[in-house]
Amino acid sequence: MEPRNRLSRIAKRLEFLPDRLRRLALTQVVRRTVPFTDTACLTVEELTVERVTVFVENRRRVRNHIGGLHAAAMTLAAETCSGFVVGMSVPDSRMLLMKSLQVEFRKRCRGGLRATATLTPEQLAEVRTREKGEVDVAVTATDADGNEPIRCRMLWAWVPRKKG
Repeated sequence: MEPRNRLSRIAKRLEFLPDRLRRLALTQVVRRTVPFTDTACLTVEELTVERVTVFVENRRRVRNHIGGLHAAAMTLAAETCSGFVVGMSVPDSRMLLMKSLQVEFRKRCRGGLRATATLTPEQLAEVRTREKGEVDVAVTATDADGNEPIRCRMLWAWVPRKKG
């Protein structure tokens, strides 16, 4: 199937690169699209229409007062992967908007955080075919110990872009 929007076309053009270089290139695309992800040093590990995974390393600039990842950094990782997984399929004629986010902080994050958002085939079909709508995206987030320090759900909406 031909890529449906600018983001998915860019990702498709980078498929020929070796895995490490492709991840670096995709990270730069994401950081240019959402500059705050550059501030937090998010790294893209996977970017496909079905699944997006990002990683945030526990660095000084994103730590809280007890040495763990700051709540905002963990939330940013979850929001980024969920937005980009939906964004890979929303046609260019639509605008993607965050409608709500729900984050439950369960325990201190040990080390870095890996956040993964996945869309089901049914969700993908809805995003691609409906002129406007919304999709609830669950995010799995695990730390260096394999624990789930946060649980997240993000509700994304898309609407037609206004002309002019």
